[in-house]
Amino acid sequence: MPYKNRKSSYTNFILIFVFIKIALNALAISNFGFHRDELLHLALGDHLDWGYKEVPPFIAIVAKLTATLFGNSVFAARIFTTLCSGLIIWLTGKITVELGGKKFAIALACLCIIFSPAFIASGYLFQPVVFDQLWWVLTVWLLLRYINTNAVKYLYFIGMAIGFGVLTKYTILFFAGALILGLVISKQRRLLWNKRLLGAIAVALVIILPNIIWQFTHHWPVFNYMATLQKEQLDYVKPVDFIVQQIMTNGVALFVWLVGFFFLIFSFKLRKYQSLAFAFVLIFIFLLQMNGKNYYLFGAYPMLFAAGGYGFERWIKSSNVLRGVTLALFTLPNLLVFPTVLPILPLKQTLVFFDYINTHTHFIKSITLWEDHKHHATTQDYGDMFGWDELTQKVAKAYYDLTPEQRKSTQIFADNYGEAGALHHFGKQYNLPEVVSLNSSFTLWAPDNLDAHYLIYVDHSHGENMKRLSPYVVSYQKSSEIENPLAVEKGTSIYYIVTKPDLNVVYKKELAKKRMQ
Repeated sequence: MPYKNRKSSYTNFILIFVFIKIALNALAISNFGFHRDELLHLALGDHLDWGYKEVPPFIAIVAKLTATLFGNSVFAARIFTTLCSGLIIWLTGKITVELGGKKFAIALACLCIIFSPAFIASGYLFQPVVFDQLWWVLTVWLLLRYINTNAVKYLYFIGMAIGFGVLTKYTILFFAGALILGLVISKQRRLLWNKRLLGAIAVALVIILPNIIWQFTHHWPVFNYMATLQKEQLDYVKPVDFIVQQIMTNGVALFVWLVGFFFLIFSFKLRKYQSLAFAFVLIFIFLLQMNGKNYYLFGAYPMLFAAGGYGFERWIKSSNVLRGVTLALFTLPNLLVFPTVLPILPLKQTLVFFDYINTHTHFIKSITLWEDHKHHATTQDYGDMFGWDELTQKVAKAYYDLTPEQRKSTQIFADNYGEAGALHHFGKQYNLPEVVSLNSSFTLWAPDNLDAHYLIYVDHSHGENMKRLSPYVVSYQKSSEIENPLAVEKGTSIYYIVTKPDLNVVYKKELAKKRMQ
């Protein structure tokens, strides 16, 4: 059907699925505590800048808005991510409409994402990934609007979306490149021969420029971060693992996006949008070669689900019963893994669920395997949501066990960004001094000297780091440790240290090294 003859945008119908997504997130939003990554991102909001060691500035701006508008609770931190998840569903519905889909196509595409383990797991925590997905999906919708209308304004909107996407996560640059190459390969390449395209690129560059300047003045930490990530994590991602993860990550909805992919390639009705399939292949191959993490590709799936919804709608034209069975078949089985990726159940029931998995299943038992190669009571992502309040309470006790005079010359030091983020966030209610850490972006605002006479040290290595520091201190004594059996940080130790000047020499040397990275 010609684009201009479409009479409905199905706005109210799409909103039904937006509300379903938001409601599911709302069920889980406060069941567990902060994830370690969330604590880092919230800390960035208290140190606004145009860039950070591991992420661009967008997440910090959202963190600041969150604290200002909603407060500092777990619920507050996840409001914007929940709304963002709803917007992804909204845009998926709108993409389906742009492709020519009607109600059944919209329902299938939106429900596949709502019940997909990939989008469930990545759509509620306060992390850049969900915002990154939003910019990818928005870019695709704007591109389709441009293809369908030839309205130049959409080129500028695309430039804005990519610009803000880069300020969120740099991966959108690779996706944008894949979309452009996809157009070059397809018969729609003529859309690129528009002088206004340079204006759209200029818009994106203006938005990105402050972050580029920040990177330059801070010795391009993005490249060091990527090199470290490649060495410590991505080198262990095998190509076959990435492929298997992409097959598994959407559960039974796999068959919907595969149908969508082939419809984009071979359907005469969707020939105008063939470039989207080419773009998916290009970004898939790129991430495969780069040993990318499986979630890097998630933002590319909504366009395939939209095309898949359109494809099934073309196949099943008259039987409402068969359409209902299709909706159930490609969505409801994913409910079986819901509690493993979204904490919709209270903690006690969640533990019972995982105990059943560990005892009676083999197929999904691997989800409780942590980086220590041992099976635990929950997933590692859940394990990263426990122990932070206990850590802060025990550090506060150690701090206030000191005399008032001793506290005047006391600093608190944490080994990793999760511990530092927890002490920064929860420490406010205990009036603790600002935590010092040389991990992640905490290096950017670390003090020039670690010169207090007393140090409360949080050692995540179960005492090994403390042993290495022992030649540089007068004395040290273990105060307590994290005891929560569900926490990744279980066994993290808290020490009293009486310092020597030598410790500050070691600290300054390490700080100088970190600031150059």
